[in-house]
Amino acid sequence: MGGGEVDGSHGSVGARGDGDGDGFGVWARGWWWTWWWCFFFKQEMELSLIGLQNAGKTSLVNVIATGGYSEDMIPTVGFNMRKVTKGNVTIKMWDLGGQPRFRSMWERYCRAVSAIVYVVDAADQDNLPVARSELHDLLSKPSLSGIPLLVLGNKIDKPEALTKQALTDEMDLNGIPDREVCCFMISCKNSSNIDTVIDWLVKHSKVKN
Repeated sequence: MGGGEVDGSHGSVGARGDGDGDGFGVWARGWWWTWWWCFFFKQEMELSLIGLQNAGKTSLVNVIATGGYSEDMIPTVGFNMRKVTKGNVTIKMWDLGGQPRFRSMWERYCRAVSAIVYVVDAADQDNLPVARSELHDLLSKPSLSGIPLLVLGNKIDKPEALTKQALTDEMDLNGIPDREVCCFMISCKNSSNIDTVIDWLVKHSKVKN
């Protein structure tokens, strides 16, 4: 369908007559409006990626940024920050270390962000109680009240990975009040549902002042 529309526009430019001229004018005004909107209404968002170590946070950042995946990821020490542009949306991502000694700083980096992204290894069922406890403890902080939460169950390429419903139950996501909560099941390794994650993030971006 997109190709047909392009061909039609070209036909109007090449043809003669008042009606065809009007067609070109409509096309030109449409192009100008799109450019003007993207230039003056650029959007941005800031988010924090948190979760236990080895959940796949840095892999998610890399897949969103470049589409690339590597098995040999070095665990994040402290935090990393990366900016990614998708269309007219700039996403500033804080990738926070998941080791116990770094979890105390999660709250500080989650304040006033557009969204909190909590990554869970859906195939590591032994660590789910810890993941649940850390999440609910974090969200109990008054400074983080109302900030949207996106929970990502990663590593669904593994046969032992939980289903979305099972992860929702294990993480007690229905028991989280006073904020938007969304859950997607993903695989950074296979790029499964990454486009869905990006769409969600873009929808939660804010117009720059």
